[in-house]
Amino acid sequence: MRVRVPASSANLGPGFDALGMALDLHAELGIAGTGPVPARGRPIDEHHPATIAFRLAGGEGELWEHCPIPSGRGLGFSGAVRVGGAVLAAAQRRGVDRWRDDHDEVLRLVTELEGHADNVAASLDGGVVVAASGHVVQVPIAIDPAIVVWIPSFTTATDESRRALRSGVTFDDAVFNVGRVALLVAALAAGDVAALRTACEDRLHQPLRLSASPRCAVALRSALDAGAWAAWLSGSGPTVAAMCAPGDAGAVAATMLQSDHPDGDHPDVRSPAPRTKVLGIDRHGATVIDP
Repeated sequence: MRVRVPASSANLGPGFDALGMALDLHAELGIAGTGPVPARGRPIDEHHPATIAFRLAGGEGELWEHCPIPSGRGLGFSGAVRVGGAVLAAAQRRGVDRWRDDHDEVLRLVTELEGHADNVAASLDGGVVVAASGHVVQVPIAIDPAIVVWIPSFTTATDESRRALRSGVTFDDAVFNVGRVALLVAALAAGDVAALRTACEDRLHQPLRLSASPRCAVALRSALDAGAWAAWLSGSGPTVAAMCAPGDAGAVAATMLQSDHPDGDHPDVRSPAPRTKVLGIDRHGATVIDP
């Protein structure tokens, strides 16, 4: 028995702790002895976030993992593997075809472990989700975009990044973000790509996080200059995500990489080069596979 869980990109600009998008980059986890293990699968210990979620959800046995989702990069590694562990426990208890009977309990558990629901809800349910006060609603998406992710070599500690944010916001900034979140949800549902760039603007977290990482700010601007419909800091970063027409994805990716050349004006130009991936939106969420 194994589960396939998508990575996620959270916040999407203005939707701090409320919006999440599932991406077609997948973690695969399984219970040892219940089916074949992929060649690149490896056993994981009791301290791994997937195993902790598995145990808390009542799972029994040892787990293995194959996970190309990088950790500490803002692509929802911990959320995805926690979802995987909890879903495996539900499938072990209920059966492969009925694990969704425990959907709400899985969501509650992984949200408690993760501290917020936006990324785990996206990994669990797929698509673009709004998560607030225990409710999760999928946003209808009238477009089929490419999502280009620029992944630098350095990492971001989410807790540390959160502590650096302001404890309060002005009325104007609150109104600004409320309007952008509403515009983003409406633009995705209507397929209005012309509104997406404005819709992904933010005043709550991105300015502070981007000012602390100039390379990320340059990559974000480069994506927009190359024709991306929108770009945002993925989760707490440092990955930058850009949404564009599939036919433009190669050019957007190349421009984001070129933005990191040694002649740039950022202070950390000597660190290893970033990489890009061209992904799509995963519409399925966590999927249990019975061998």
